[in-house]
Amino acid sequence: MKIRSCVGITKPSLLLVHSELPALTFHKTKLTWTSTLRFPSNYERTSGSVTRFHCNVAGRTGASTSVSSSSSKSNTVHLSRKQVKPSSLYSRPSLSNMKKERIANRAKERIDFLHKLGLTIEDINNYPLVLGCSVKKNMIPVLDYLGKLGVRKSTFTEFLRRYPQVLHASVVVDLAPVVKYLQGLDIKPNDIPRVLEKYPEVLGFKLEGTMSTSVAYLVGIGVSRREVGGVLTKYPEILGMRVGRVIKPFVEYLEGLGIPRLAIARLIEKRPHILGFGLEERVKPNLASLLEFNVRKASLPSIVAQYPEIIGIDLKPKLLGQRSLIQSIIDLEPEDFGTVVEKMPQIVSLSNTSMVKHADFLKGCGFSLQQRPLDDLVAFPAFFTYGLESTIKPRDKIVAKKGFKCSLSWLLNCSDEKFKDRLNYDTIEMEEMETMPSFDMNSLMEPRSDESDSDYEEDSDDEYA
Repeated sequence: MKIRSCVGITKPSLLLVHSELPALTFHKTKLTWTSTLRFPSNYERTSGSVTRFHCNVAGRTGASTSVSSSSSKSNTVHLSRKQVKPSSLYSRPSLSNMKKERIANRAKERIDFLHKLGLTIEDINNYPLVLGCSVKKNMIPVLDYLGKLGVRKSTFTEFLRRYPQVLHASVVVDLAPVVKYLQGLDIKPNDIPRVLEKYPEVLGFKLEGTMSTSVAYLVGIGVSRREVGGVLTKYPEILGMRVGRVIKPFVEYLEGLGIPRLAIARLIEKRPHILGFGLEERVKPNLASLLEFNVRKASLPSIVAQYPEIIGIDLKPKLLGQRSLIQSIIDLEPEDFGTVVEKMPQIVSLSNTSMVKHADFLKGCGFSLQQRPLDDLVAFPAFFTYGLESTIKPRDKIVAKKGFKCSLSWLLNCSDEKFKDRLNYDTIEMEEMETMPSFDMNSLMEPRSDESDSDYEEDSDDEYA
């Protein structure tokens, strides 16, 4: 075997391999050398494959051919037959894309959770900041706290529609202090969840702000401190009312109408929702309508004290409807309708069906009543409020057997015990035939018993329907 070589290249310290160059390609260099290797014909099969590569040695370019041998693995460069594409280094998503994906996943999680609570996309759009609340850190702790207080899960949907900001609140810092403050206002623990369900916005109020001033003002005009808890339980919206803009103007207007301040305080104790009647939007227009329908101005304080709801309903259509109905029953003069309203303002809310049944009874029964029983309706319109089957008909039968002729007031305006006593009379005294006495404003200001009637009860606005 013949070997020719030249000395001039020492052991290279760096080899950069480029497999793309063609085999046996030589480049001119400053060092000219050749190396000829001769091998037996069977050497290639026994020693391995020949790998061609292009090397750069210490800044010089040359070409060489090397034999990879299984006996010297440490000095052999193995190249994969498959080339690695440079783009494979960026196969993973960028940090920006990963961040966007995380944000999208969080939003989806929160939207799904809110959907389970009953909220719609429209609800979320009304307060899109709700999507900034973490399900685990915000939503679940707040809802768990409300549930432990006694707020019913069935009310969560409406609760969150009205006050979605509660999901941003801290249970310890924001919610618990408000609940403690409500308990300090003598609202019973069992009533706290009902207060929150009725008025969830209260959880966002400052303790020393509107809540404290509204309560202080009511106590100042005569609302009993012991009644405050019951008042707020019935109508917690008072806690959000500004004294200067809402409560004080309302109280002063009624006082100017002729209702004593203490009587106003008693009305608020019994029906605190009257504070929610808009003074300009509802109260003043309704009183003007009463005057239009021949109610005397001097009677307005008595009417409001007897039936406070009359200043809060859509009154004018009701007045028109009831006047037409009564005129269809009896020959009623316009001023007579004003008298009917003065004597019984609740008539504006009576059911037409009930009134027609009562009137039909009067038309058919006249034997036990005075000669003109329908005319007696003007003097005693409260007739329409008595039960036809439970009270009116049974008493009418008894009086008919006695042969008495009486007024509607004598027949009905007494208790069952008093009625039995009246039946023992041989004759009916004329003073007892007189109609029911007019409303006495002083009855509202009579001293009350020591016991508080602040137990929570739902008042029905449809008691006269």
